[in-house]
Amino acid sequence: MSQIRVLSPIGVTAAHTASLPRLPGSLAGRTVGFIDNRKANFDRLADEIGAILSAEHGVKAVIRRRKANAATPAAPEILAGLAKDCDVVFAGSAD
Repeated sequence: MSQIRVLSPIGVTAAHTASLPRLPGSLAGRTVGFIDNRKANFDRLADEIGAILSAEHGVKAVIRRRKANAATPAAPEILAGLAKDCDVVFAGSAD
């Protein structure tokens, strides 16, 4: 006699809590970072947003770091560098 094995698609969830830093009230004098996911045109989008943030909101510097590809998370050293050097970081996508 053969057996049938039934797998449940219901995963087990774990409760995680994380404390997030408060966003600054203003971007004036701040450094803004972008995580470039390597999708087409993201470089153009980040350049344009960075220019607007600098011109209209007084952003001091814009830093952009590229992930290995769009399908994987950013490497820990990229995230650590952005966390150290930036006041605010945006992750984005474009096509």
